[in-house]
Amino acid sequence: MQFESPIKRRKTRQLMVGDVPVGGDAPISVQSMTNTETTDVAATVDQIQRIQNAGADIVRVSVPSMDAAEAFGEIRKQVNIPLVADIHFDYRIALRVADLGVDCLRINPGNIGREKRIRAVVDKARDLNIPIRIGVNAGSLEKDLQKKYGEPTPDALVESALRHVDILDQLDFQDFKISVKASDVFMAVAAYRKLSEQIEQPLHLGITEAGGFRAGTVKSAVGLGALLMDGIGDTLRISLAADPVEEVKVGWDLLKSLKLRSKGINFIACPSCSRQNFDVIKTMNELEMRVEDITTPMDVAVIGCVVNGPGESKEADVGLAGGTPNNLVYVDGEAHSKLKKETLVDDLEKIIRDKAAAKAAAEEDLIAKA
Repeated sequence: MQFESPIKRRKTRQLMVGDVPVGGDAPISVQSMTNTETTDVAATVDQIQRIQNAGADIVRVSVPSMDAAEAFGEIRKQVNIPLVADIHFDYRIALRVADLGVDCLRINPGNIGREKRIRAVVDKARDLNIPIRIGVNAGSLEKDLQKKYGEPTPDALVESALRHVDILDQLDFQDFKISVKASDVFMAVAAYRKLSEQIEQPLHLGITEAGGFRAGTVKSAVGLGALLMDGIGDTLRISLAADPVEEVKVGWDLLKSLKLRSKGINFIACPSCSRQNFDVIKTMNELEMRVEDITTPMDVAVIGCVVNGPGESKEADVGLAGGTPNNLVYVDGEAHSKLKKETLVDDLEKIIRDKAAAKAAAEEDLIAKA
């Protein structure tokens, strides 16, 4: 059963990254970044396609050299998802990828150099309707700010961000989004909260260098979850030392848990105990892998016993409540069928797929009648 999120989102100025709206009343977009060598076009294209298939809305690609810029042009021809070029210092790379079809430039104006170079990049971005992302990171603050504050702080991050904003304001360029990332959860959250009160542009959320898959997921969920519940954030990346595909999955799970977006199956599953009438953990591991391709929003409950099973299962689109000798499945709150342990996953997968197909068809009918 789907419920609307009670979160009231901060209203921001909307911009377009390719065909993906960011800010305003647009859904919070999910991003990831490639970790292949950009000059290896085939490997990078393959990874982008895997990231896209996992549900990403936008993909960022590092472009550290002119050779990488030329490779970016070839990559752009082979994929259809919006691409952000990650560029540091060299304004010529920004100009080149702009001509090659980039959808957003991740470049801090204050790091480019002389005003003439900054103006060249901003003018090019304006002419081609390319937004800019200002990306402030606690690990690369300006030397004078490091000296002023002694160490990275929320105030230092915000001051750095506003310096770059001032440059774009002076050039009358407003199509930008900002991130103020730190690996420390408290620092990042405080910086984003403070910055959100001072600008109208969209915020890109992230806990940078969050760690490996498990620890990084926890840190990101804590930090980004706090901000999202405040209504702060228009696009996000979960930064993990893991396959970028996992970043996308975690991002979606975070948004689904806060009911900010719906895609695929939201599982409700018990942690299992001695009351379980089937192996809940094994069932969940297999079931999750089998139904990853389903994009229809659905709640599926997998509960191992009759204590909480019926109550949780009746509230889901499809719910399994463990029992002896058979396990009872509910569909839309009504008893549907009894499943044996031996064929439990196969039978449950079929019921889920049938329900997903029915929901998708009903949605298509509504759209056709609208």
